[in-house]
Amino acid sequence: MARGNIPPGSQTSLREANRARLVESLKRHGRLTQVELAGNTGLSPATVSNIVKELTASGLLHTSNITSRNGRRATLVSLARELGLVAGVHYSSRQLHIAIADATRTIVTQSSLPLPLDHRHDAELDRLSLLLGDMMESLGGSVNDLLAVGLALPAPVDQRTGMVSTPGLLRGWEGIDVAESLTARIGRPVFVDSEANLGGLAEAREGAARDAASSVYIRVGHTISAGLVIGGDLFRGVNGKAGQIGHVTIDENGPICRCSNRGCLETYAAGPALLSLFPPGEGMQRLSDLIQAADGGDGRSHRVIADAGRHIGIAAASLCNLFDPELIVMGGDLAQAGEILMAPMRHSLERTALTSANGLPEIVGTTFGEWAETRGAIAVALDHVTVDADVVPATA
Repeated sequence: MARGNIPPGSQTSLREANRARLVESLKRHGRLTQVELAGNTGLSPATVSNIVKELTASGLLHTSNITSRNGRRATLVSLARELGLVAGVHYSSRQLHIAIADATRTIVTQSSLPLPLDHRHDAELDRLSLLLGDMMESLGGSVNDLLAVGLALPAPVDQRTGMVSTPGLLRGWEGIDVAESLTARIGRPVFVDSEANLGGLAEAREGAARDAASSVYIRVGHTISAGLVIGGDLFRGVNGKAGQIGHVTIDENGPICRCSNRGCLETYAAGPALLSLFPPGEGMQRLSDLIQAADGGDGRSHRVIADAGRHIGIAAASLCNLFDPELIVMGGDLAQAGEILMAPMRHSLERTALTSANGLPEIVGTTFGEWAETRGAIAVALDHVTVDADVVPATA
């Protein structure tokens, strides 16, 4: 029976809808046990078991036996690797990360390289198209074999236009539909979002916030921003600007920020502000230098990071009062300072955030380190891959 002629509400239509629901759950969450699939899809365990058997036999799914946390045997289910490859790309202010993964989100190759501070879209997208070609060639394929590309930028992105939504936050990339521009170069579908959003998506889908109903991912590096996740989905706001915690005003009479306002959090706690506190001859060129010095016992470096943590905690308290998340995940270069940064954050949160019977949100470090945003880009690429679950005859 042709798919378009299947009557709504028929047994065949229901079977197809159940298959599609299961496949979408795997695209969203990666590997899941059959018990987890039943919980995520609302299907009965018996229905999940039957669909998994059908789609595994057809080559769409892959299964393996594992021992669960309670010591029981369980069947782990994922999309089959053979479905194809996607790429995740992350442009931060100073680094480019690229990873190519299969449908199970297993990274098959990755690369990173430094970027000039004021990089521009034209030169960088040209270079990216060449790098993707080289990486795919090393795997025995070509860029044409990529199913989709996800791309993270260090600025808010308006999903309606594909452009950076706020002037002044990423010069050299403004007024450009980045997804369309890269697609014109490589001929593959591209999906773009902010680095904080995609870092938050990675942590919510498969990282530290996987079990949280709502979470905030705060990325602190050369810039500061946040991704807001509710029920596994991003909250972007109307123009994609939700979560721009780096531009919360800390002091209305403070220094002028790159966004043209005064006293934003970034002017007190982002990388350039922290490094500017040291004389040029002291070798503080990057945040990694600052963190290394603090870990080595340098009191000034420790104090600079701790003060940044207190400022971030004050801004995070306002975010908690507005958004009320269950968990805060810290990412970006400065998050590598660990408790030197996060302990003062907790103290500021305790002093200034509204409390509840359940206490304040826990603050934890990122699961994926500097690759969190790239993994989020992979996730958003997979979200847009079409997987035809109608591969088993209707009489099955």
